[in-house]
Amino acid sequence: MHKDIFVKMENISKNFGTVRANDAVSFEVRKGEIHALLGENGAGKSTLMNMLSGIYKPDSGFIYIHGQKVTFQSPKESIQMGIGMIHQHVKLVEVQTARDNIIMGLKNSFFVKKKKISEELRAKARHFGLAVDPDKKIYNMSIGEKQSVEILKVLYRGADILIMDEPTAVLTPQETKELFVIMRKMAEDGCAIIIITHKLNEVMEISDRVTVLRHGSTVGTLETKHTTPKEMTDLMVGAVTDLSIKRPKVHRGKAVLEIKDLVAEDTDHVPVLKNLSFDLFEGEILGVAGVSGSGQKELCEAIAGLYPVKNGEILYEKENLIGMSPRDIIRRGISMSFIPEDRLGMGLVASMDMVDNFLLKEYHNQKGPFIRRNTMVPHCEEMIRRLDIRTPGIHHPVKQLSGGNIQKVLIGREIDTNPHVLITAYAVRGLDIGASHNIYDLINEQKRKGVGILFIGEDLDVLMELCDRIMVLCEGEITGIVNSEEVTKEELGLMMAGEKIKIEGGEAS
Repeated sequence: MHKDIFVKMENISKNFGTVRANDAVSFEVRKGEIHALLGENGAGKSTLMNMLSGIYKPDSGFIYIHGQKVTFQSPKESIQMGIGMIHQHVKLVEVQTARDNIIMGLKNSFFVKKKKISEELRAKARHFGLAVDPDKKIYNMSIGEKQSVEILKVLYRGADILIMDEPTAVLTPQETKELFVIMRKMAEDGCAIIIITHKLNEVMEISDRVTVLRHGSTVGTLETKHTTPKEMTDLMVGAVTDLSIKRPKVHRGKAVLEIKDLVAEDTDHVPVLKNLSFDLFEGEILGVAGVSGSGQKELCEAIAGLYPVKNGEILYEKENLIGMSPRDIIRRGISMSFIPEDRLGMGLVASMDMVDNFLLKEYHNQKGPFIRRNTMVPHCEEMIRRLDIRTPGIHHPVKQLSGGNIQKVLIGREIDTNPHVLITAYAVRGLDIGASHNIYDLINEQKRKGVGILFIGEDLDVLMELCDRIMVLCEGEITGIVNSEEVTKEELGLMMAGEKIKIEGGEAS
């Protein structure tokens, strides 16, 4: 085997009961290469990387690291072979410093000279262009800084093979560019980098090669400079696809939701929403952009009656919703669907099947002492067909579905209620491009019906293509409300970082 091949996975197969997650997958990554891994939900990407990380053991096939055949018994053995996994959501102890997080778990970490370690970390951070202060507490860091700590942690531990799972999901465009500079520097320094992402424009910008999986099998490895997003998508789904996101022209109706001077605080009385004022109109999609933790979650929950509001008004057709519980809102005939960020924590009951989860939204409309479950069966069967939900059946527990299919069940249930207002938080997070476009079509269908849609997203390209207007939040404040057709990604990025910009034709806070 050539010495520049850092990772070679040969004919890897993995079964979970009767489900074949990986079927004779072959995959290799070279020294100094950024290699993208693409595939639809359920294509086997995560399973493959979990075997490379030592979490799972393959049922058949072989793994070679630096030319050496290995059989990992645990993630620790994978780490010892120089493999580092950087997850989409940071896994750091907030109350500790960057240095303490980095050395945590290392041999004799209780007896190190912290000053010396900090100097070593600063030197390595400078070398790779990482903006990390080893003595800074994690809770004082931005999302970009936290991710830099995760990268520095695996590099400090000697990793030269890095797996990055959706690394730009919660970054601003400026932070994404900085991350790409760091990734290129790591590659130049001899690291092999595997990036799992659904953002085809980023694959084109950052990767050297891309391997596409479909239904658990490898369908091709391409040189990025010799391919196109459409070719990659066609390989992913096994058919010719249309990558455009439609924005239908719909007559904008009256303001269905009016937010006036909304203020909310957390349990420590720290403001999380600061005098927010905006309108949501019938037949419009109002996008919400902002780095993670800018108040998006609290805004959604406040409108839905799930988060306490200190001051301000939430007017639905001129009726103030402040102080009402979600049940009060429903009893007044206000049809407001809410797709939360935490799918299984707030959206669905994991142990229940699809029928019972649909019934949770509708049982209060049934008359009589007994609940009739069979009324939900046709609704569930229709949603499985419309959204291509991959499940053994409508009575299968939702917790046993893949993340993407759990997402589809939740979205299907909320849309099935024919809402007047639809609030979505990261509706396509974790979904492949085919499923994402299916969701965009469903949201546009609601728009045509005159529904007012609040669409919180993290992909600025999608926000600019799908939404009519975009509202930007930074640390609980509105830094701008702009027309999607008249704003650039760079301007959105500046607003996400706190700069207030007035765009002609749009609205500013």
